[in-house]
Amino acid sequence: MPTTTLRELNGLDRTPASLADATLILVDYQNTYTRGVLELTGWEPALDAAADLLARARAAGTKVVHVIHDDGEGTLYDVRQDIGRIHPRVAPVAGEAVVVKTAAPDAFVGTDLGEHLDAAGHENVVVAGFMTHMCVTFTAQGAFLRGNRPTVVADACATRPLSSVGGELSAEQVHRAALATVADLYGVVVPTAAALR
Repeated sequence: MPTTTLRELNGLDRTPASLADATLILVDYQNTYTRGVLELTGWEPALDAAADLLARARAAGTKVVHVIHDDGEGTLYDVRQDIGRIHPRVAPVAGEAVVVKTAAPDAFVGTDLGEHLDAAGHENVVVAGFMTHMCVTFTAQGAFLRGNRPTVVADACATRPLSSVGGELSAEQVHRAALATVADLYGVVVPTAAALR
């Protein structure tokens, strides 16, 4: 028997966003996650999908906001060093905003991300990034709680294995569970950018 989601129980729309009437939020596509201790499982195909999503958004005239995390000098998230920079495949171009977060996995906390969305004037947001179970999930939640309609593009996200009660969870299990959390209430999840209206 199929599971009933909280979105269904609350009568929330399950229609994916259209890039033409949404703002794209790209979360933490930093080199931090492509090497070393925080290298994510499947980051390369996820980055390919993110580059495709970004190209589609630019072609549609979508407002694009890049989010990066900065933990300060000498950290894994030092944006002044190559390790903390946005991967060149999805780097911002002129006119695309970059929002720097320093605390929470929710990219709205302590930043001007909400102001960028309000200025764009779209209720719909499309979210993708690294890591699925942290900044992607919590940014989608943050968008939902402020009244936006998030759509998360699954194949443009990636994460890593985690330990939990009962043992190790694979990156795929963590990724799918995070997307299920989003889809249960906070937003619509689509498999690829091609599924956006």
